[in-house]
Amino acid sequence: MYDFAIVGGGIVGLSTGMAIYNRFPNARVVVIEKESKVAEHQTGHNSGVIHSGIYYKPGSFKARFARQGSQSMTEFCQIHGIDHDICGKVIVATKEEEMPLLQNLYTRGLENGLAITKIGQDELKEIEPHVKGLGAIRVPQAGIVNYRQVSETFAEIIKEHGGEIKLNTKVEKIHEESDGVTIETNRGTLKTNMVINCAGLHSDRVAAAAGYKTDMKILPFRGEYFKLKPEKRYLVKNLIYPVPNPKFPFLGVHFTRMISGEVDAGPNAVLSFKREGYKKTDFNAKDLAEALSYSGLWKMAGKFAKEGFDEYVRSFSKKQFTKSLQQLIPEIQEDDLIPAPAGVRAQALKDDGNMVDDFHIIMGRRSIHVCNAPSPAATASIEIGKEVVRRIPVQSHLLEAAII
Repeated sequence: MYDFAIVGGGIVGLSTGMAIYNRFPNARVVVIEKESKVAEHQTGHNSGVIHSGIYYKPGSFKARFARQGSQSMTEFCQIHGIDHDICGKVIVATKEEEMPLLQNLYTRGLENGLAITKIGQDELKEIEPHVKGLGAIRVPQAGIVNYRQVSETFAEIIKEHGGEIKLNTKVEKIHEESDGVTIETNRGTLKTNMVINCAGLHSDRVAAAAGYKTDMKILPFRGEYFKLKPEKRYLVKNLIYPVPNPKFPFLGVHFTRMISGEVDAGPNAVLSFKREGYKKTDFNAKDLAEALSYSGLWKMAGKFAKEGFDEYVRSFSKKQFTKSLQQLIPEIQEDDLIPAPAGVRAQALKDDGNMVDDFHIIMGRRSIHVCNAPSPAATASIEIGKEVVRRIPVQSHLLEAAII
């Protein structure tokens, strides 16, 4: 009998396990992961950016947890010897009509408590010599790290405290009962006092397996990348972002220097035909049918028809993808780009066609469900874990052995 069973061995599930031991040192914890390794999906396909929180609505979980998380993630990496670099980034306006949007973003960053500065063309050239822009925001808090390495360290900490990580184990059914929770998996049944759902791309399905219906569905959006050829990496010093379109819920194609020294360019954002579909050819009939039969998808498509069309054009046209990148760095040519692995974002969409803007946590009787944790969840993972554990009801019949 476990005190806590965490479904999902990505960075959020593992950070939650670590946070449990910080609060309940004697807890019996198990992490259930269907893959053969932890951090195989969103976490392992992450761009590795430590976000500042500049983009998000002041007071939201995303704004607070990204700001706090950039600090706690940096401190964690320092303590555990994980390679990271708080290199900073620039958010660049390349057109005159983007300048008011840049000012709005600057104001939002100040409201979120960030030490940011507006810079002109000369200062921008000093920071990123090959970028063409009218003005920019310098965000010194942003950085880079390998989140797979972070997750593996989280996992080691859980095991050091006596926790278990069950790999190749897929949750099939969850039964909440008066005396505990029974979890049926492909490798047998286990009992726990409480289940915590951090299943990412499958979080809505795990919630449904526990009997909870929500007014949202997880839709997988594939982000496709290129890398700069090694001889062209000099074009990018650190992190270069465009001013985001406030009407479109993605940040636009940008440049990211990775902790390995490689430079990623992208991503676009297109609906994946499989929840874990990292290739254009990946297809799952159940996943696609579930998405296409969801009214919220069609309502969203109606709102973003032009933007969505442009994303698909970039997906199939390297020429158009290159043109988007040239708005920031005119020197970039098609031949400078080589294909790179894609990622898939688990984005919750409401029935009315609106994307769930913030991290979203649902409380069950003996369960907690993290039902929307896309970017910047990796940056914010330590803070999300703390928040989940803060919500655990401290009741003697739930946690007799876990509390000192």
